[in-house]
Amino acid sequence: MTQQQHRSPLPRVRHPQPPPSEPPPSPTVSDGDPPQSAPPPSHHSSTQNSKFKIPKRLPYWLAGLGVVTLIALAFRPSPIPVDLGEVKRGPLQVTVDAEGKTRVRDRFTVAASVSGRLARIDLDPGDPIKGGTVIARIDPLPLNIKVRESQARLRELRAQLAGVETQRPKSAALAQAQAQIQGAIATQQQAEAKYQEAQADLAQTSRDRKRAQDLEKSGAQSRKVREDAELAETQRQQEVKAARNQVEVAAANVAAARKALSVLQAEQKDPDYLQDVYRAQIASTESTLTNLADEARRTAVRAPVGGNVLRVMEESARFVQAGDPLLELGNATQLELAIDVLSTDAVKVKPGASINIEHWGGEQPLQAQVRYLEPSAFTEVSALGVDEQRVNVIANFANPPRSLGDGYRVEAQIVVWEDEDALKVPLSALFRCGDQDWCTFVAEQGKAQRRQVVIGQRSSLEAAVDEGLKAGDQVILHPSEQIKAGQWISNRS
Repeated sequence: MTQQQHRSPLPRVRHPQPPPSEPPPSPTVSDGDPPQSAPPPSHHSSTQNSKFKIPKRLPYWLAGLGVVTLIALAFRPSPIPVDLGEVKRGPLQVTVDAEGKTRVRDRFTVAASVSGRLARIDLDPGDPIKGGTVIARIDPLPLNIKVRESQARLRELRAQLAGVETQRPKSAALAQAQAQIQGAIATQQQAEAKYQEAQADLAQTSRDRKRAQDLEKSGAQSRKVREDAELAETQRQQEVKAARNQVEVAAANVAAARKALSVLQAEQKDPDYLQDVYRAQIASTESTLTNLADEARRTAVRAPVGGNVLRVMEESARFVQAGDPLLELGNATQLELAIDVLSTDAVKVKPGASINIEHWGGEQPLQAQVRYLEPSAFTEVSALGVDEQRVNVIANFANPPRSLGDGYRVEAQIVVWEDEDALKVPLSALFRCGDQDWCTFVAEQGKAQRRQVVIGQRSSLEAAVDEGLKAGDQVILHPSEQIKAGQWISNRS
């Protein structure tokens, strides 16, 4: 064997070498085997054993260090998982979000020009019409009859004027005038009786109303009963007013009947006075005839402008009064946008501001521009029952699609401030750290560090940073009360 084959392995700690004072054991020689001499000592082997000798207490030191490490890790606070956001530069817009409706820019309401029976309107919403086209007809027959009656009355008055010299009032005419006076007086007395009865009813309803108010205050009666009593009192007040008017009319009729009698009595003495009366009646009849003839011509209702029928308010045939709305006309392609916003937001909106329109039914958002703000606000009750002062913002579409029509609902975002390169931070990372100060937690080397910031304009999701942060900073979103300065954190995502 060679010297390398007789090298002994390196000693281990669990097996220490025998003390050097003891001689090494001699090799065992079996019977029959030739005696073998011991291998010569190897200088390389003894040097290697002394070089890799391990201290006896090293395992205990390592075990103690491990126990200390485990204890430290056990008592070390675990990091809190958080959501992180990044401070970055980009476009930022501050908008006033509100709902709006489309409407035709120039809307015309066509009303009945005279009272009468309206014929059925055959137009439907959306039908195109031209200016001057007959869009509704009112039966002219009653007006034509009145015109003929006025013409006959005019001829009669002229004939009476011609024969005034030979005509004298008869006793029968005087008796008839007296009878008319008596009838007018009786009508007046009846009207006064109804007026007194209406006053009595009003006094009773006033007492009922006061009693209902007292019972409502004490909780013995509902508010509806009190409101019914107030409504009844209002109705009785109107009845009293109508009865008083009837008394006045009856008194006027009495005065007119007495005046007619005086006219007849004067005709007995002065035929010239009768001539003046006939001339005045002729002038009045001629004026009435002219008015009736004009109304008869206006029974054919014509469109004031060309466009489209937006709405038909009176489609079926029925009797209408002069001034009742019949149709709404306008150009359906010329739309504008009316957005009602709170008056506190309206002061931020300026003419010329751009508007982003979303959720209008199409895929692509639309653009509009503020034309003006209505000078007067109006009161509107919110869904929570709170009275709100709101203002209409009127805007023009930049590219109105053909699919939009009158009265369509849209969601508008009116831009009141914008910056194309703003340093912005998520609004959910900010919290109040004083009366007027804002703070945020920044993630630095696995820990949360509180930092005070100065913000400028802010939208519903982001805010512009003026001081305190730089682009690339990682901030904690929605920080809870567990987050403190120096707290270990970990990114939840």
